[in-house]
Amino acid sequence: MPLIACHDCGLVHELPQLPNGAKAHCTRCGGLLRSQSTDGITRVFALNLAALLLFGVANAFPLMTMQLAGQAQTSTLLEGVVALYRGGVWPLAGLVLLVAIAFPFVRILGLLWVLGSLKLGWRNRTLVPVFRTVETLRPWAMTEVYLLGLIVAWVKLRDLATIHLDVALFAFIIFILVMIWAGSALHPHEVWDRIAPQARARRGESASSGSYLACHGCGQLVDKADLPSASHTHGLACPRCSSALHERKPESLARAWALLIAAAILYIPANLYPVMKLTSLGQTEPDTIISGVKAMIAVGMWPIALLVFFASITVPVLKIIGLAYLLLSVHRRSSYRRRDRTIMYRIVESVGRWSMVDIFMISILVALVNLGTIATFEPGVGAIAFASVVILTMFAAMAFDPRLIWDAGDSAHDDATAHRTSRA
Repeated sequence: MPLIACHDCGLVHELPQLPNGAKAHCTRCGGLLRSQSTDGITRVFALNLAALLLFGVANAFPLMTMQLAGQAQTSTLLEGVVALYRGGVWPLAGLVLLVAIAFPFVRILGLLWVLGSLKLGWRNRTLVPVFRTVETLRPWAMTEVYLLGLIVAWVKLRDLATIHLDVALFAFIIFILVMIWAGSALHPHEVWDRIAPQARARRGESASSGSYLACHGCGQLVDKADLPSASHTHGLACPRCSSALHERKPESLARAWALLIAAAILYIPANLYPVMKLTSLGQTEPDTIISGVKAMIAVGMWPIALLVFFASITVPVLKIIGLAYLLLSVHRRSSYRRRDRTIMYRIVESVGRWSMVDIFMISILVALVNLGTIATFEPGVGAIAFASVVILTMFAAMAFDPRLIWDAGDSAHDDATAHRTSRA
């Protein structure tokens, strides 16, 4: 039976054939090793084809229309980008364009190409780089976060103006549900195994023991004895996905610290400077993140105020603190509660993208509320700093190698259970 290394802790498990609907979890850290589905490729191909059509509708027509003082203003996904660009914050416009439109579109096209090729039995050189790109863009395609930002903008404006929800919004909601369904219906290992089967490896050792290299891109196990230079692994490539092979991510701690410190520094201007400005009847009122939360509380918007406070203040702070704790614990080679720290890493890695809610809300408000002297929203410099904090903390989490948590301490007991696989 093939062996598979846990992505988070590096422990190797002997993986039997899983029944349909079963999931295999790491016996050491609890991470998901693989889930099994019947004909997942066909189902996910169909779902992505439907998602492509829905995404086209969502981009071609207005999401919302605002009516105020006899004037009407519509907002599409692209108009939010254009409004940010015209407001002089082109870095923010480029970021929203990428994570809300370009990256989701590229992922859909890439998945259609890879899954369609595999279903037809085509084996061509493009499958590996295209699927690698699809997997790399997974955390950066933020359509569901954009939807949350749109809901916040709608709640913020509905008491000030008449807001009509247009057909594209409903297509956008269905698109997100379809993509969530597609994401849960297919595990990446099913695709990688179709491209090139998981290699057989000698039993009895973990990927962290030095006899094998576990590709952090596709999960392939590579026996060092089969490599051109078993004593020097730098510069070697995975035989399946061509990613660079390393014992651990190169300079993981140094890169994570640098990105985290930069994010912590930028978090100060992100909260001190206004993220947007409202000009109404000749008067300009700047809004910082915290003043915006206070304003929503003052008018009774408690649920939305708590949402913005959690996503824009609590999550970034906890992510910075959590990553700093993980980095310090690795520096100290602590073996204390390694499983809990691994779970903490998974949470930190997954929640950071949701802080983009404020940025998407700003792009929608800038596009909708552009009524000249009556009312106009403009982006502020604080929004650029805040978006930088979100991106830097995401890069910091990606730079950190969670396998370092398990490098400290005696792992003899863990290795003894390496070949037992739990199923849920």
